[in-house]
Amino acid sequence: MTALDHVDLELLAALAEDPRATVVALSDRLGLSRNTVQARMSRLDKAGVFLSYERALSPAALGFPIEAFLNVTVRQAELPRITAELERIPEIVQVHGLSGTVDLLVRVACRDTQHLFDTDARILAIEGVERTETSLAMGEVIGYRVRPLMELARGER
Repeated sequence: MTALDHVDLELLAALAEDPRATVVALSDRLGLSRNTVQARMSRLDKAGVFLSYERALSPAALGFPIEAFLNVTVRQAELPRITAELERIPEIVQVHGLSGTVDLLVRVACRDTQHLFDTDARILAIEGVERTETSLAMGEVIGYRVRPLMELARGER
């Protein structure tokens, strides 16, 4: 990934404040030409700075109010195939590979506790999955955020 300069960081800060901002609005706010903003956005996109353009939706609003995190232990040699099988389970909304005694942290959204039990059973049924440990999410205390990191990168902290 390329290093971010002051203008990149200002552009990202403006986007963090208003994720729906248009190129025109960003150019007005930053005092840059539309072409400059568009070129930088394109470069940042190609560099992998933006994680996703998918809107973050509430699983609860879709009828899946139970969220849980499953610590999953797998046979390491089978991780690519297991990951591909996990990707086919619609209740899984996110998976992180971990170091340490647990291999994967799997975030699921379910209708109720029976649905969670059934989802866990489907994960355990995957050949190579050795065990799971489930923790119910009681609520999000600090949501995903990068603004404090941007402030550090901009030298504001």
